Amino acid sequence: MRSIHPAAALLTTLLLCTPAHAADDGYNSGASDDGLRPARTQIAEKNWLSAVATLNAYTRANPKSADGYNLLGYSYRQLQRYNESLDAYQRALALDPKHRGAHEYIGEAYLALGRLDKAKEHLDALDKICFLPCEEYRDLKRSYEAALRSK
Repeated sequence: MRSIHPAAALLTTLLLCTPAHAADDGYNSGASDDGLRPARTQIAEKNWLSAVATLNAYTRANPKSADGYNLLGYSYRQLQRYNESLDAYQRALALDPKHRGAHEYIGEAYLALGRLDKAKEHLDALDKICFLPCEEYRDLKRSYEAALRSK
C-alpha cells in the first residue's frame, strides 16, 4: 500500500472541505449568480439607491438568495439605513448561516452603530467558519480593533 505525503493529504482535505463556490463577499467577488451583475455594477459605481432598487426586485424574485440579501444589506449600509441593512443581513444569514460576507458586513453595521458586542459575535462566528483566517475575518477584526481603540 502506498503512503500519501502529508502535504498532499492536507491539500486534499482543504479541497474537500472548501465549498464548490466561495461565499459572496458582498462586493464584486464574481459569484456565480449572473442575475446580480447589474447590482454589482451599481455598487462598483457607488450608485446605492439604484443598487437598493435592483436588489429589492432581485430578492423578491429570488427569496432564497443569501448573496442578494447580503448585497442589499451592503447597499443599505452605505446609505446609513441601518435598520434595513441589518434586516437584509439577518435574512442572508438565515438562508446561509456560514455566509462569510454577511457576517463581516453585519459586524461592520453593528460597529457603525456602536454595538461592539454584536460585532464581536460575528467576528467570533467568522473565526469558527474560516478554516484558516479568511479575508472577511481579517477585515472585520481590523475594524473591530480600530473601534476598540477609539472607544
